[in-house]
Amino acid sequence: MQETSIPINLWFWLLAVSPLLVMSFLLVKLRWTAQQAGAIGMLFAGTVAFFAFKTSAEVLAVAGAKGIWDSVSILLVIWPALFLHHTMNQSGGYEAMRQGVVKFSRNELFVIIALGWVFSSFLQGISGFGTPIVVVAPLLVAIGVKPIYAVAIPLIAHMWGKFFGTMAVGWLATLQVVTLDAPTIASTALQTAILLMIQVVLGGFWIVWMYGRLPAIKHAWPLVLIIAAIHGFGQIIVVIFDPVLSAFIPATAAMLALYPLSRWRRFAEPITNIPNRPAMQADLVKDFVDRKTPMQLSMSFAPYILLTLLTLSGSLIGPLKSALGQFKFGMSFPAVESGYGIINSAVDTYSAIAPMSNPGFFILVTALITVLVYRSRGYYKAWAIESSQPSPGLTKSLISSAIPASVPIIAFLVMARLMDHSGQNQVLAYGIAAVAPTYAFAFLSNGIGVIGAFATSSSTSSNVLLSDLQLTIAKLKGLPEATILAAQSAGGAIGNAIAPANLVLGASTTGISGKEGDIMRKTLSWTLVAFVLTGVATLVLLMLNL
Repeated sequence: MQETSIPINLWFWLLAVSPLLVMSFLLVKLRWTAQQAGAIGMLFAGTVAFFAFKTSAEVLAVAGAKGIWDSVSILLVIWPALFLHHTMNQSGGYEAMRQGVVKFSRNELFVIIALGWVFSSFLQGISGFGTPIVVVAPLLVAIGVKPIYAVAIPLIAHMWGKFFGTMAVGWLATLQVVTLDAPTIASTALQTAILLMIQVVLGGFWIVWMYGRLPAIKHAWPLVLIIAAIHGFGQIIVVIFDPVLSAFIPATAAMLALYPLSRWRRFAEPITNIPNRPAMQADLVKDFVDRKTPMQLSMSFAPYILLTLLTLSGSLIGPLKSALGQFKFGMSFPAVESGYGIINSAVDTYSAIAPMSNPGFFILVTALITVLVYRSRGYYKAWAIESSQPSPGLTKSLISSAIPASVPIIAFLVMARLMDHSGQNQVLAYGIAAVAPTYAFAFLSNGIGVIGAFATSSSTSSNVLLSDLQLTIAKLKGLPEATILAAQSAGGAIGNAIAPANLVLGASTTGISGKEGDIMRKTLSWTLVAFVLTGVATLVLLMLNL
C-alpha cells in the first residue's frame, strides 16, 4: 500500500465514509431505488474527491472510465441471466419446476435449504460473479418464497464460498498483491477457512430463521449441522492440500448428500408445526395447484443441468479453458496522481475481460439452446394459453429489465473507483488502524474487508485494494500477518451480503427492481453478527498463535 500525505484525522475519515453512509441511508432508510441511491452516491464520492481530496478532473475521468469498464464483466453475467429468467418464465418452466419439486420433496424447508444454500454454494464453487444470486433467486420465487427473501437467502447462504469459490479467484488475486513466504501462505489459507466456518454455520441457521423463526430451527437443526459440517470442515481439510478446490469439492459433496438426506422421514414429509413463515408468499404443499404445464420437471431443470455442465467443462478441462481464455481484451489508461500523492500507474490492459471465460457466456449459451428447444416444442404458445397471459416477448422483456439493472451497477462501480483513486478507501482503513489499539485493530480488521467489499461489490477487489495495507498495519502493531490477512479475506466475503451491485443482481432477476433497500435490511443484521463473531474468532486465533 503506497504512502499518502492525506491527513488521517476524524474530519477526513468522516468525509471518506460519507459516500457510503449517504448511499446506505438512501437505500435502507428512505427506500430509494438503487438507480437513485447509486447516482447520488457516485456524485457525492466525486464531489468529496474533488473538493476535499485534491483529485483533479483528469483523475476523476480516469477513475470513472475504469468504473464503467469494471461493470462490463458483471453486466456480461446479468444480461444473459435476465434472458434465461424470461425464457423460463414465459415458457412455464418455473411452474413446471414448482410442481415437480413438490413431488420430489414435500418438505418446504428442505427444498429451500437445498436450493438457497446448497445449490447456490455449488454455483459459487464453479462460477461466482453473481451467478448464485441470479440463478437461485428466481427459483425460490417459483416455489413460493417472497422475492425479497428469495434474494436475501442465497446472498447470505453462499458467502462462505466467496473467497475460495470460482476456483479460488479471490485467493489467487490476493497472492498477486502481497509478498508472503510459503509457511505464511499455508497458515493464511488455513486460518481463512477456519474463519469462514462462521459464515457456514451462521448462514445455514440464518436462512432457516428467516423462513420460520425458532420452530423452523428446532425442525431443521440436524440438517443444518450436517450441511455445515460438509461445507465448513470440508473446506478446512481441502484448503490444506489445494486451496483452488477448497470451496468446489465440499460444495459438490453437499449437493450429492441431498438425495439421501431427502429420504430421511424428518425432511421428506410436510412440516406441520411451523405456524409463522415470514419468508413465504405461498405454501409449497398446501397451495399446490396441479395446473397443466407444457413440460415435465426434467425439462424445466434441463437448462440448469446444462449450465452446470458447461461451467464445469470451462473450468476443469484444461485445453478448453485455455482456448476460451485466449480471446481477451481490456482498456489502456494513463498514469494519474491526486494532489495528495495517490498514484495510479499507467496500464496498457486494465482488467482484461475474457468474454468466453466469463460465467455470462455459459449462461448465454444455455439460454439460447433453451429458447431453441422450448420454441421447437411449442412451450411458449402452450403456456401463454394455459396462463391466460399473453407473452410480451423475450426481447422486450429483456430490454425493460436490463436497463434498470445496469444503471445502478455502473454507478456503484464508478463510485468505488472514485473512492479508490482519490484515497478515500485508504483513509477509511488508516483511520480505523490509527485509533484502534493492537487487539482492537485485530478485532476490527475483518471490518475493513467488509467496508472494501461493500464499496466495490467484490471480495476479490476488497482484498486487492486493502490486503497490502492490512499487512503493513499488522507489521507495525506486531500482529501475525497470516491472521490479519485471513480476517481481511473473511470480511471481504461478509461484505458481499450488503454489496449494492449484488442487491441489484437479485432484485432485477426477481422482478423487484427498486427494492434493493428492503433486501439490504434482511442481510444487514446477518452482516453485523458475522462481523462481530469473526472479530472474536480473530482474537482467538491470535491467542492460539496459529
